[in-house]
Amino acid sequence: MDCDFVVIGGGIAGASAAYELAAHGRVVVVERESQPGYHTTGRSAAMFLATYGEPAVRAMAAASRAFLFDPPEGFAEHGIVSPRGLLTIARADQFDALDAAMVENSGTPGGVEKLDSAGACARVPVLRPDYVAAAMCVADAHAIDVHTLHHGYLRGLRNRGGRVLTDAGVTAIERRAGQWRLTTPAGEVIAPVVVNAAGAWADEVAGLAGVAPIGLVPKRRTALTFDAPDGTDVSGWPLVADVDEAFYFKPEAGRIMASPADETPMPPCDAQPDELDVAIAVDRIESATTLEVRRITHRWAGLRSFVEDHVPVVGYEPGADGFFWLAGQGGIGIMTAPAMARTACALATGGPFPADVAERGVGAAALGPERLRG
Repeated sequence: MDCDFVVIGGGIAGASAAYELAAHGRVVVVERESQPGYHTTGRSAAMFLATYGEPAVRAMAAASRAFLFDPPEGFAEHGIVSPRGLLTIARADQFDALDAAMVENSGTPGGVEKLDSAGACARVPVLRPDYVAAAMCVADAHAIDVHTLHHGYLRGLRNRGGRVLTDAGVTAIERRAGQWRLTTPAGEVIAPVVVNAAGAWADEVAGLAGVAPIGLVPKRRTALTFDAPDGTDVSGWPLVADVDEAFYFKPEAGRIMASPADETPMPPCDAQPDELDVAIAVDRIESATTLEVRRITHRWAGLRSFVEDHVPVVGYEPGADGFFWLAGQGGIGIMTAPAMARTACALATGGPFPADVAERGVGAAALGPERLRG
């Protein structure tokens, strides 16, 4: 099968980039699982938080806002984002961290509000006043409908003539006569450009192509849901997060979703929840609130992959013609997908770098793999 761009990985990074590239040529996405987004995208409880992450990440999020809040006509049947709000809580011994968070989030649209214990407990009545000494309230925090965004990209890709091959894990990659030849159970795919959007497996894919790794570290994140207190409507609660990122919880389809915000390094795999991490999440939430986790309705884990500087890697590998990195989006790949995809498309096709990304101080050099080759 011949094409102009072959994208390895059908998660949010690969799907969004493939959608943009399909406006410039023939695109084939090869996905190792039977459904795209199985490992990380489909397990994400994503939020749009404009001030989360490194400066380059924040720039990408800001440049993604317009698409997420007002997607192109026909892209989605309903809105992609919905208001949620963020309440960052702190104990008395965490005041310094809360003050730093206030400064860090000061540029958020709508600003931030500092609350005392009573104010925080008024927002989320289950918080313990003897635990929460103060809090920061951020209004500009929105839940992202991951399924709608991801499938909007996949549908748009197909509408532009692109193809998605599932159960097509790459077993061999060879460069021959100016073309990359990928061997998969679904057949051979040939293209001059290969986009490595394989998530936690991106370094392994690079190895198949004879390309040096970028030092990607997959880290497990555990999550669980449990029933809300009887007779309590939790739908209007914000996401509640510990200021030191020791845990968080938020409403989720009538229940409460929670996580110990763990980051456990591990090899690429079908990540499963660790019972100790589940127990830690329950203990921390019951210590900070009056919630009682009587029954866990669901538990799962996903992998979030990072390079050393926590900035995604987007660009061609020097010395490996046509090998393009799109990896390392740990924890921010969904809220930055629109701008990341446009940037990847521009760099892969030689088109103009997105002005709304450049004007926020991010250029190709800040994203490319060269920065990790020192």
